Amino acid sequence: MKVAIYCRLSEEDKNKPDTEDSESIQNQKSMLIQYAMDKQWEIYNIYSDDDYTGSDRNRPEFKKLLVDAESRKFDIVLCKTQSRFTRELEMVERYIHGLFPLWNIRFVSIVDNADTDNKGNKKSRQINGLINEWYLEDLSDNIKSVLRNKMKQGYYIGSTALYGYIKDPSKKGHIIIDEEAAEVVREVFSLYDQGYGKTTIAQMLNERKIPNPTEYKRIKGIAYKTPQHKSGTLWKYFAISDMLINPMYIGCMVQGRYESVSYKSKLNKPRPKDKWIIVENTHEPIIDKDLWERVQLKIKSAYRPFATVEAGLFARKVKCMNCGYTMRTAKKGDRRYLQCSTKHVSSDSCVGAFISHQKLISIVTGQLDDFIHQYLDKDALEKSIDLSSGQNDRQKQIEGQKSAYEKKIGEYAKGINEAYFDKVRGLIDEGEFIAITKDFKEQKSVYLKLLDEANKQIEAFSKRKDILTDKKQVIEDFLANRELNRVMIDTLIDHISVGRNDRATKEHPVEIYWNF
Repeated sequence: MKVAIYCRLSEEDKNKPDTEDSESIQNQKSMLIQYAMDKQWEIYNIYSDDDYTGSDRNRPEFKKLLVDAESRKFDIVLCKTQSRFTRELEMVERYIHGLFPLWNIRFVSIVDNADTDNKGNKKSRQINGLINEWYLEDLSDNIKSVLRNKMKQGYYIGSTALYGYIKDPSKKGHIIIDEEAAEVVREVFSLYDQGYGKTTIAQMLNERKIPNPTEYKRIKGIAYKTPQHKSGTLWKYFAISDMLINPMYIGCMVQGRYESVSYKSKLNKPRPKDKWIIVENTHEPIIDKDLWERVQLKIKSAYRPFATVEAGLFARKVKCMNCGYTMRTAKKGDRRYLQCSTKHVSSDSCVGAFISHQKLISIVTGQLDDFIHQYLDKDALEKSIDLSSGQNDRQKQIEGQKSAYEKKIGEYAKGINEAYFDKVRGLIDEGEFIAITKDFKEQKSVYLKLLDEANKQIEAFSKRKDILTDKKQVIEDFLANRELNRVMIDTLIDHISVGRNDRATKEHPVEIYWNF
């Protein structure tokens, strides 16, 4: 029997005192190797992930192990505990109880006695997975609570400081001015105050080869994302626009603009402005209040909502196929069109893309027609845009489990009540009452948590159905009116990529990325 050993160490484990070294990678390996030798299993490979959480599905060695498992390169996966493999109940069900048996692979964890060859402890493995899931959720809530408190106290908790500032090396949670970048910030505010437009300011900075914030961080050796395109090093309209309205530059600490989608995901979503955490006078301002107020007044007076529905139809939805940046709406006479913003901030970075609103409306309408006509049958249409083909069956299964959990909770509650009345009648004493009800209370607590998890899953199914209903309604509106609107664009389209038109054929390359 060939065995694959998997070890994992997280940052939390590293922070434990030296005396609590049982979770170290070396100790895990020694324990697992000895166990495999005692069982006379042949060690195929040792997969080891250092500094990764149990909820991270992108652990490199973990992913490699799964690939090798699918290729049947070994017969057993051996871990110290089930949580070393994963802390997610979904992953327990998907791999330990789902794919591993299909691949004829046995899962064994030593400390918590999980073994898929032992059919009797499947529920134990599931409860372990559920407890690990609760641990992740509680840990996430605790971390968020600590971070929110730090934000409210004016501590800066970002991994890197806002452009124009650096993290204070002598005081944790404090930022100080970076004079080199701050000079650029002051210039941007001053130029706008003098009447220069945002695109013009970006072009002026690019002509002088001043690196944008991301490129500046790269040059200074600060953590950054590598730009995917040459134009990723350039100043853009939106970078200038965001800078001019950021209160951080007048000494106000603004944090909590985004929050994670869930404790299982690294994706973030914006929070409503009234939920931002703003603390005044936490750091030295770069911009004085008078200049700030003049700029805000000019921004407010210069702001014009879209004059027509057509003008805002594709706002921030269309990207240049060449450089990947958002195309901007412009107007020439009575004609509205979209153009690549990069081409206008630097003459040598992008060949540019250009398309009229009417042309793009025609293309989107045509492709949406083609899509719908493939699914004229309503059942087929529903299947094509459903997020999960087996959703209804799975929901019925969860609802069945919910009923079972509620029944169990009722039984344990009844048992506790009966024991209480037996104690009142003198049939049992206090010690016997505590002994009898202890297990009832523990089991009731487990089923209450299982019930809570089932309710959350049912709620998620309901939300997914609402999304499906919205999409169906939007498509029905389109079929009835044959006219696009912004709700349709937001609901059905993630983004649109537009290339430069072919001079010979006058055709525009257009790729639509649907939300299906």
